[in-house]
Amino acid sequence: MKIIVTGAAGFVGSHLCEALLEREGNEVIGIDAMLRDELRVIGSRNLDAIMGHSRFVFHNENLLDINWDELLKDADIVYHLAGIPGVRNSWGDDFGHYVTNNINLTQRLLEACKGKPLKKFVYVSTSSVYGEVTGKVSEEAMPSPLSPYGVSKLTGEHLCRVYWRNEGVPIVILRYFTVYGPRQRSDMAFHRFIYQILNNQPITLYGDGTQSRDFTYVGDCAEATAAVAEASGVIGETINIGGKERASINDIIEMLEWMTGKPTQIIHAGGLVGEPMHTWADISKAERLLGYSPKISLAEGLRREVAFARKHPYLKEDSAV
Repeated sequence: MKIIVTGAAGFVGSHLCEALLEREGNEVIGIDAMLRDELRVIGSRNLDAIMGHSRFVFHNENLLDINWDELLKDADIVYHLAGIPGVRNSWGDDFGHYVTNNINLTQRLLEACKGKPLKKFVYVSTSSVYGEVTGKVSEEAMPSPLSPYGVSKLTGEHLCRVYWRNEGVPIVILRYFTVYGPRQRSDMAFHRFIYQILNNQPITLYGDGTQSRDFTYVGDCAEATAAVAEASGVIGETINIGGKERASINDIIEMLEWMTGKPTQIIHAGGLVGEPMHTWADISKAERLLGYSPKISLAEGLRREVAFARKHPYLKEDSAV
């Protein structure tokens, strides 16, 4: 299959490209404008393992300017991961970047896919669309985002459904729950905690640490996402992709102290703005439709992320990224 992955140089996108290439017969075209500062610093290093692969081609291009008709020719599947992530930066004037890259870009890509013989258009969304929900959340829950970022991703979902119902674009929506692991973005909590600890800096903590998350290891997430390519009965579906374990942020800090052998000093950086206190994914639909079963424990996933951080000091918290 000819598969296009937008946001290919990013955290999850790079792991997804690797997972897709493990399946014989897949040709993967990765596209990334590298708009975020950290990607401009590290370049395509997230893709080092596959840059020379005979079935992988990378385009460093702005998705708003690209010739989609040419690129989509003979494409079987589009995975749309590109966009501006993050809750805390989505307020104020910065929201314009989210509108451009999460809403306008998605609409333009859907418009380009209209009338093409695609098998699937996979839109990667987020648990942020749910807002504050008590207990385990299924895909049937009414979305109620708490942040402009969540609003931008939910708008992308609505656009996907409009183009599916009116134009026949074969959409599948995946909602990720707090993905972590090697190559994690520098604004994400685990990344910040690990590099701050390794560099003998205080940990900056938002909230009181009792907030809990359904943590999803990036390798499990990539495998679930790749499985959509060959799955049947998924067109038009919205599917949660959650993890193997839930934990509080205080639990995570204790685990990192034990793994690194370093005590931590905590600086409270403010409360939670635009974020729920707890998330918990019902992944029964992913189990049924994708054969998904997360394998990596939280302790093992953290160990792998710490090992990656030790190996790649260029991503340390106080660097240019």
